[in-house]
Amino acid sequence: MARIDLDLAHAYRSDPKADSDYALLPLKMSFSDGGAYALLGPSGCGKTTMLNIISGLLTPSQGSVKFDGQDVTRQTPQQRNIAQVFQFPVIYDTMTVAQNLAFPLRNRGVPAARIRERVARIADMLELTGQLDQRAAGLSADAKQKISLGRGLVREDVSAVLFDEPLTVIDPHLKWQLRRKLKEIHRELKLTLIYVTHDQVEALTFADEVVVMSRGRAVQVGTAEALFQRPEHTFVGHFIGSPGMNFMPADSRRGHLHLGGVDLTTPQSLPEGELKVGIRPEHLKLVDEGDPGAVPATVLAEQDIGTCILLTAQAQGATLKARLPNGTAQPAVGETVWLRVIDLNTCFYQDEKLVA
Repeated sequence: MARIDLDLAHAYRSDPKADSDYALLPLKMSFSDGGAYALLGPSGCGKTTMLNIISGLLTPSQGSVKFDGQDVTRQTPQQRNIAQVFQFPVIYDTMTVAQNLAFPLRNRGVPAARIRERVARIADMLELTGQLDQRAAGLSADAKQKISLGRGLVREDVSAVLFDEPLTVIDPHLKWQLRRKLKEIHRELKLTLIYVTHDQVEALTFADEVVVMSRGRAVQVGTAEALFQRPEHTFVGHFIGSPGMNFMPADSRRGHLHLGGVDLTTPQSLPEGELKVGIRPEHLKLVDEGDPGAVPATVLAEQDIGTCILLTAQAQGATLKARLPNGTAQPAVGETVWLRVIDLNTCFYQDEKLVA
């Protein structure tokens, strides 16, 4: 396993000038030895580019990649001792499951007894023990991808294991099981794992820390709790959560927060000027008229989604979503209600960045 340090940028064109010319804007980032990380963001944000630079499949146009302090920028994946699992299964159909799992170890001259022990352990972790003697060609896409995962995990001396959206072809129920298995495997084997996904549930359940990416930039690195409770950028607030964070335009003047036609008190001092008020649907509360942190809102829709009531309302020019507990008295569509938007869970943003 290795500590990985990135200090680089990458552009696929020869003479980048504007930010839009870069696949990865200049960044400095470190992945700790033995950590589990996820690169999370929409398609085209640069996460696979970063993964391929870490693996050695791609050389950055600027800067360096270091493993445990050693510059490996020009080294191949083999020289870096990287294992990579791709979106679609990469296996040998003519071999059995056991032979596929053993192949990376045989290539490195690992003793036969150790190969058998290691293959048995990884097969048990991935629930492949009963299929070890089957030819891979006759297996389902789910089972083939489990073999790919096993081939990535079977080596003990690997610097890092990189996953590029490996659960895309997996059945949804098995996907949940494999996320749990990967978490267990990481705890047991202490491998450095970096996992690319556009699925926030995968990222937040798998990783110790998540790198949220947008347009070639690493916008925030943090735990699931930090990304949810204190998103450092409005993009993170939008992207994390279902529904995402609510945002309302506001104006801060002489110690007062003006939100549309309402003046509100805040739990913190704020910079002067235009701001955005951000609050999660989980933290929006129905309150009585006159509550010091509340605004009037017109109910647009309500849905009973089993775990809660999802209320949609219009307030001061913004559409708000609120997750209300089951059993809450449901206001009628068109009714005016009061929603508390200012409390200790509220975040404030200036120029899209969190106010400290």
